[in-house]
Amino acid sequence: MAAPGPPSDTPDVTDQPPRMRDLPAPRDNPSVAGPAMRWLFTWPYRFALAGLYRARVRAWQLTVASLLANGVVGALLLTHRRLLPGLLLLPAGLLDIFDGGVARLRGEESKRGALLDSTLDRAADGIVLGCLFASEAMLGRAPDAVLALTAMVISLLVSHLRAEGEAMGLEMTEGTFQRLERYLALILGLSIPGGQRPALALLVILGVVTAYQRLSAGLRRLSA
Repeated sequence: MAAPGPPSDTPDVTDQPPRMRDLPAPRDNPSVAGPAMRWLFTWPYRFALAGLYRARVRAWQLTVASLLANGVVGALLLTHRRLLPGLLLLPAGLLDIFDGGVARLRGEESKRGALLDSTLDRAADGIVLGCLFASEAMLGRAPDAVLALTAMVISLLVSHLRAEGEAMGLEMTEGTFQRLERYLALILGLSIPGGQRPALALLVILGVVTAYQRLSAGLRRLSA
């Protein structure tokens, strides 16, 4: 995802956003659901982005709001509820999507913003899957607890591989199952009765595939 810039009190260059057709579309995502979601939601995304621009919402505010929303989801999971936290993951995910668009539109992309965005994204992943693990463990459902913990470790591994690659000057965005797919799987898994275990199994299996894709791509580039 695009990185939001740090907080700033600098006034906008213009009070009006560019024309709707000139607003940035969702960024290309080389994952399973990325191309279809980009094609379906380009214009709704631009419409919402224009509204956020006019409301003078800053990218870092959306990033922090997404983390807080994920924190609420985690707290609800600890009460052993599933439907409500599953539904709340939708606005949490949307906030995570729009922070990058607002950053690009306002020209606020920066390395500081990238660090903030990446750090809070990893914290959000850990909160949701960690609280789901704790809830399942308290309920004595060992298979789901193990799957939730494994999914959390693998999601952090996938992100770590990209960070390590970028530190070596490599572009590592490959992967069948990325953050967008993780959100979609959890939303459906928590909201649909009986869907949690299949969703967690999907997170684990396709997360391993994505980690392998990134690792192999990095090794090939280092050997070139």
